[in-house]
Amino acid sequence: MRLANKVAIVTGGGSGFGEGIAHTFAREGANVVVADLREDAAERVAAAIRDAGGRARAVRADVSREADTEAMREAALATFGDVHIVVNNAGTTHRNKPILEVAEDEFDRVYAVNVKSIYWSARAFIPHFRRRGGGVFVNIASTAGIRPRPGLVWYNGSKGAVITASKAMAAELGPDNIRVNCVNPVIGATALLEEFMGMPDTPENRARFLATIPMGRMSTPQDVANACLYLASDEAAFITGTCIEVDGGRCV
Repeated sequence: MRLANKVAIVTGGGSGFGEGIAHTFAREGANVVVADLREDAAERVAAAIRDAGGRARAVRADVSREADTEAMREAALATFGDVHIVVNNAGTTHRNKPILEVAEDEFDRVYAVNVKSIYWSARAFIPHFRRRGGGVFVNIASTAGIRPRPGLVWYNGSKGAVITASKAMAAELGPDNIRVNCVNPVIGATALLEEFMGMPDTPENRARFLATIPMGRMSTPQDVANACLYLASDEAAFITGTCIEVDGGRCV
């Protein structure tokens, strides 16, 4: 097993990409803390992992809050005794619409969840990783941070910030044996799909977006989880500061 005896925290683990990551890590031997804003969703995923023979704990967490981020760490330490891997997956977006129609509260929420969460994660886990001699951050950014679409200006910017911050963290934390990498999915069939499209989720509207992806489909939770698994594993021991596009060629 590629993550045997490791302890991983997955934020936004109650659905979508995060759910896929949590299940994949558990199948590969990790003890998983499933953190989500919706406690019932986190518990559903954690229960499914346990039913399959894995080890998991659910935690309710708003990743834009320092106290909640610290509570995730403490829950992992109390239950499993360590933290080796943090997957910062939780994210949100404003609806796809013209730049001047995005309200200030929408902007603030996008940056709090997508960017400030990385700040709180760094503050909560870097001291722990330094004490234990290393650790891994996998930050879920987006192809939007590399090849932005119109109508998602501030979301695009937030994911660009995640990418740049991750590279800067990798440069600074390398001497501490702390690796920091990104995974950049393309659009997926998650709860945010209609917000990203800015229109109803119909086969016709999906086709408009799929036409921009050379391989002709969306990212799946398993696609994203496979990339995260590699970056979190010891196979990637000398890989830091990189981004893996899981996008079917969207960014080519």
